[in-house]
Amino acid sequence: MTSIETIHKRLSEELGRINDIIAATLRTPNELMNGVVTSYLRVKGKQIRPILVLLSAQMFGEVNRKVIDGAAALEMLHNASLIHDDVVDETDMRRGYPTINSRWGNRIAVLVGDYFVSNALKVAISTGHIDIVDAISQLGCELSMGEIDQICNVRDHDLTEASYFSMIEKKTASLFLNCVRIGADAVGAAPGEARPLIEYARLLGLCFQIKDDIFDYFDSPEIGKPTGNDLREGKVTLPLLHALATAPAPERDEMVKLLEKQELEAPDITRLIEFAKAHGGIDYAFAAMRRMQQEADVILEQYPDTEARRSFRDIFEYIISRNK
Repeated sequence: MTSIETIHKRLSEELGRINDIIAATLRTPNELMNGVVTSYLRVKGKQIRPILVLLSAQMFGEVNRKVIDGAAALEMLHNASLIHDDVVDETDMRRGYPTINSRWGNRIAVLVGDYFVSNALKVAISTGHIDIVDAISQLGCELSMGEIDQICNVRDHDLTEASYFSMIEKKTASLFLNCVRIGADAVGAAPGEARPLIEYARLLGLCFQIKDDIFDYFDSPEIGKPTGNDLREGKVTLPLLHALATAPAPERDEMVKLLEKQELEAPDITRLIEFAKAHGGIDYAFAAMRRMQQEADVILEQYPDTEARRSFRDIFEYIISRNK
């Protein structure tokens, strides 16, 4: 049994309560909406985000109803962002199953995503905790701006690491750090007490996105998306950014010209992937994750040695080592 499976098993009761609240909140007498939502909720990922909410609460207190509701609200907002992303990216499959947009069309998918957002706010409000409501609303803004930043980077051919990290901070890391923020707020942790762990979660979120981006350079049925899918959409991520920054000028210029094409063809994508690998882009991305992991380990040492703290460390290792 892997570390994430062990954590999942230990928190199975709490995760079950979170999933029950999500299902009950989204239930509706409308036959179409109910069918789409039920079908979507049937397939669950590793649920790392609600796990982070629970672990954060355990670091500073005990899991209570506010923690469960806060995690449910955050998970609904996260799923809303995935549903909308699938529309924007024209994604056909997620977690091995057809997406809502591929099965029911974009119009239904957008409306279902909006329905998830509204119910996320409703559950957040039910906690009676303004900090949790604030976290959910701020997160919605950050996720949207992260996607807009990515679109602008593609359109403007912004090929800098600074722009990349700014984008993934909003697009992914914001979600992880708000998991910890909600868990800590729900049990009444003092802001100063939780601040280091929130920074830990930010680093974890950055690594999660970097690892996701690395998957684009390899062909594996476990990952669930074709090799070069990000490049096909014009997204230039850390491995290729490093190669572009370090390769000799003539070779770099040739790759930049490829990226400026209106539409990349399969041979173009293969050349870009091999270019990134040949110039150490994959190794550079892994090294960046390991540096952040070391920084995160130092942060964790500020807290008592508990099962929750050990679980945070195990999740970081899982994020870097996972194969899907």
